[in-house]
Amino acid sequence: MMMDIYSRKVVAWQVHDSESDELAADLITEACFLERIEKKQIVLHSDNGSPMKGATMLAKLQELGVTPSFSRPSVSDDNPYSESLFHTFKYRPEYPEHPFVDLADARSWTEAFVDWYNNRHLHSGACFITPADRHSGKERDILLNRHRVYQEARRMRPERWGGDTRNWEPVEKVVLNRTKRKKEHGDAVVDVAA
Repeated sequence: MMMDIYSRKVVAWQVHDSESDELAADLITEACFLERIEKKQIVLHSDNGSPMKGATMLAKLQELGVTPSFSRPSVSDDNPYSESLFHTFKYRPEYPEHPFVDLADARSWTEAFVDWYNNRHLHSGACFITPADRHSGKERDILLNRHRVYQEARRMRPERWGGDTRNWEPVEKVVLNRTKRKKEHGDAVVDVAA
């Protein structure tokens, strides 16, 4: 699976009975075609597995103008968006208790999951917007409407509100790896995520 970390949308996926740099190259080619990616437009961050670092894959990335980026060795949370996606994938109530019957069964289940995840899953990391709505630019209108609904509810029944309503501002910036920098706070120096 390949995901746009800004929108959290799964932009391409394939299921095979093995992994290789050729199959990884096919997947990135499909993603670039489906998303109309132009050269020098994206960075592909992945693990350090041989399919992602193989000669065929690296040549395909160069041909497509995609900049490769790899997880840092021994850093378990270097790609938290991917980790979260696969956690959601494996812990769906519909996830089979037993192995898939065959490749077609695995593909069918994955197709249904991706459809749910992209089009119905209200993602907590994106103000409870579906990845598809965020990816297609509908987020602002949806969040503005939610803000209006909350303001009206607060106006109608102020006794139910102890403070401000939920913040429905869009998440503007998404970073893959938070860098820590030192910030002086009085006499103390604390780590702050940038």
